[in-house]
Amino acid sequence: MVDLAPLRASPAFARLWIGNAISGIGAQMTVVAVGLQIFDMTASTMMVALVGGIALLPMVVAGLWGGMLADAFDRRALLIASSLTGWGAVLGLVALSTWDAALVAEGGRAPVWPFYVLTTINTVAATISGATRSAVTPRILPAHLLSRAAALNGIAMGTMLTLGPAAAGVLVATVGLPITFAIDAALFTAGFLGVLGLPRLPPLGAVAKPGLASLRDGYRFLRQAPNIRMSFVVDIIAMTFGRPYALLPAIGAVAIGGGPVTVGALTAAAAMGTLLASLFSGPVAHIHRHGVAVARAITVYGAFVLLLGAVILAMALGWGGPVAAAWPQVSWPALAVAAIAMAGMGASDEISAIFRSTMMLTAAPDDMRGRTQGLFTVVVTGGPRIGDLYAGIATTLVALWAPPLLGGILIVVLIAVVTRAQRSFLAYDARRPTP
Repeated sequence: MVDLAPLRASPAFARLWIGNAISGIGAQMTVVAVGLQIFDMTASTMMVALVGGIALLPMVVAGLWGGMLADAFDRRALLIASSLTGWGAVLGLVALSTWDAALVAEGGRAPVWPFYVLTTINTVAATISGATRSAVTPRILPAHLLSRAAALNGIAMGTMLTLGPAAAGVLVATVGLPITFAIDAALFTAGFLGVLGLPRLPPLGAVAKPGLASLRDGYRFLRQAPNIRMSFVVDIIAMTFGRPYALLPAIGAVAIGGGPVTVGALTAAAAMGTLLASLFSGPVAHIHRHGVAVARAITVYGAFVLLLGAVILAMALGWGGPVAAAWPQVSWPALAVAAIAMAGMGASDEISAIFRSTMMLTAAPDDMRGRTQGLFTVVVTGGPRIGDLYAGIATTLVALWAPPLLGGILIVVLIAVVTRAQRSFLAYDARRPTP
């Protein structure tokens, strides 16, 4: 079972972890609700995919700049500022969704573009918060507990992704989108209290002033850090070709059936896989070949992505019977297999994330952690946005089954190629961490 030692060793980490888990439930509700809102307004998977695509460039800038800020300023103060910015964006979504609901009652619709703007602001704030929070962890925990902390963070993420999307699916179907967004705004309080409970965290040693010089220092460090670079590459491959979430509204509407409840159920299945992998993560402390573990976990991830594509293709060929975009008019066998695929994806991705994040925190020095974590955050949040675009384009050009079916094959093949090309990654030993 998971090791709870980090929660006992550091009350500050415990408060931050609990607050992040609670507020993250609301954040994941909003992720699902925004997709459902835009699909309801446009009936277009491509328009849903643009939520991530539009936010991609601002998120990349935010990750790089936020990482520099985390190396230059008090990390607690930066977390407070970015958290309040994200909260304001969610309150804006509450107001905008309420306005749209009022217009629907009168036979009209609100414009779509403000949803993209507010979601982008929220993404930027979350990117800066994520990079800073990760850089905080080695300052409030001893090094030997970092892999355990990564596993605990997986439990928090699994809880968010299990309860948030499931609740979003039910709430959107019952009480509507505005209240769903409002609940996220209310749950934000817990995360903010966790941030307030941190001690002051000013920079250690020389301060790297944000700017081009700081970026060049980070670039020079990464040029000499092949293992950290490869951890970015393999995650980008997995998220670019194995990101199914932009497809879920269409899967619930036309492939498997069940509408918003199916969207919530499949998203929650992935989160349950994440949660179970974290709960049974005790052995991670005894695994030292982190590069091998990451490569194998992502290969398994690709196999489950392929399984999801096979399910959607089977339904397109008429093997699952008639379905409709209303619960419970759903193909139960297809839903069951798709849920298994999503759970497998969540579990294997979490195993990969535990080892990748531990490599990040142990192999990089503290004065580089903000910038490396900023880039890491760009990768783990930007990769899915590229994946959303890939899913939208492939669906538009081919069919709904094409992105996961072809993507799963590409993941398995590309991971085998790139990891064999970078032998030091497969030889990485956590007992002698080298960037």
